[in-house]
Amino acid sequence: QVQLVESGGGLVQAGGSLRLSCAASGSAFSSYGMGWFRQAPGKGREFVARISWSGSSTEYADSVKGRFTISRDNAKNTMYLQMNSLKPEDTAVYYCASTALATMRATQYSNWGQGTQVTVSS
Repeated sequence: QVQLVESGGGLVQAGGSLRLSCAASGSAFSSYGMGWFRQAPGKGREFVARISWSGSSTEYADSVKGRFTISRDNAKNTMYLQMNSLKPEDTAVYYCASTALATMRATQYSNWGQGTQVTVSS
């Protein structure tokens, strides 16, 4: 099982950038696919991006495509989400999660971090 801790959230103006990190501890981080999800107040958890265990395959939600980039460094047991051109509608708690599958479905992710708040002001 892998334990996950997100960091890097904060308050930024529209058009700005943030980089989120997801540090993993425990066994076999490099064996898992990883994903980023977000949840805005009063809304359900939304898929943002995912990356394969090797980093060779990525997938993005249409709402962030071209603005966000997911990556991972298996030597550092860390995944990243570079967020550029941020919009107020990107405001949410961002979560990282691990999965044994290539999937965008939150229910198919088994381990979750505690989340990090991202707030984008207009």
